[in-house]
Amino acid sequence: MMDPETAHQVALGSLSVLEPMLPFLSSVLTVSDPRLEKTVFGLKFPNPIGLAAGLDKKGQLPLAWERVGFGFAELGTFTSKAQSGNLTPRVFRYPGQKALINKMGFPNPGAKEAAQNLKSLKETGRWPSIPIGINIGKSKITSLEDAVSDYLESLNYLKPYADYFAINVSSPNTPGLRKLQEAKPLKKLLTALVKEAKDKPVLLKLAPDLEEKPLKEAASTALSAGCAGLIATNTTLSRAGLPSGKYPDGGLSGQPLKKMATKVLKSLSRFTKGKVPLVAVGGVFTAQDVQEKLNAGASLVQVYTGYIYEGPFLPARLCRGLLEKNEK
Repeated sequence: MMDPETAHQVALGSLSVLEPMLPFLSSVLTVSDPRLEKTVFGLKFPNPIGLAAGLDKKGQLPLAWERVGFGFAELGTFTSKAQSGNLTPRVFRYPGQKALINKMGFPNPGAKEAAQNLKSLKETGRWPSIPIGINIGKSKITSLEDAVSDYLESLNYLKPYADYFAINVSSPNTPGLRKLQEAKPLKKLLTALVKEAKDKPVLLKLAPDLEEKPLKEAASTALSAGCAGLIATNTTLSRAGLPSGKYPDGGLSGQPLKKMATKVLKSLSRFTKGKVPLVAVGGVFTAQDVQEKLNAGASLVQVYTGYIYEGPFLPARLCRGLLEKNEK
């Protein structure tokens, strides 16, 4: 009944107000069971269900995501320069297909201000025990030639607050960004970021629209640069799975993305041969969806669109579903 982006802001605002009361709802919002625990790229996860980047774009609520049952949360995407993003409207719902199209364009306060906000949260004790990922991308005004310094600036500001970094070179909503998935610029970027991140794991987030050869090249480049893992996938430019018609520009997520994202995940699993962990995202709504991602090679699974359509009890429901499947 509400504009999607307005609903997004209202939901985050409500969650911020309700955050102190969430522990009283832990029996329905969270599931604690040692069978769900995982250690991946040196980090301990209480469960494998994570919040994907894009929901908490300003990094406002790291503690709240733990309190609503996530095993980890990825904040951002952050860029070195503050930016308002693309013109509105820029989020579109397709409830019949459980899908979203967004052309947000990385609206965020900039890495420096985001770091200051996260510092304040940490100093006041509003910091979770779950792993926190920081997703960083290129500022729209920064040229591709200057991309490395742009990413490095964001990484250095945000390093104290990241358990791992996710490198976003695959959003379809920043002009030219996906060119950074090509082997030569990707190797330069990732080598610099891995070196600067030091002990913080660096993960590469890839697009679902890559063909087999460039996908394999990107995976190989990430491994040779020292990345600790890969994330499959970002949103797609495809409109497969939607009824025929005219649609806005932007990235499609939700159920229509599921098969495509899982196909990419399987390819990455085959290419990497278990050398690095894989994080799956795309079309996750049920415990069966999670299990399919795990069976396809994922160590961890993220949700975004599923959380919007299914509501705040989704992480707990997915965790309980996984436990039930393990018992059968």
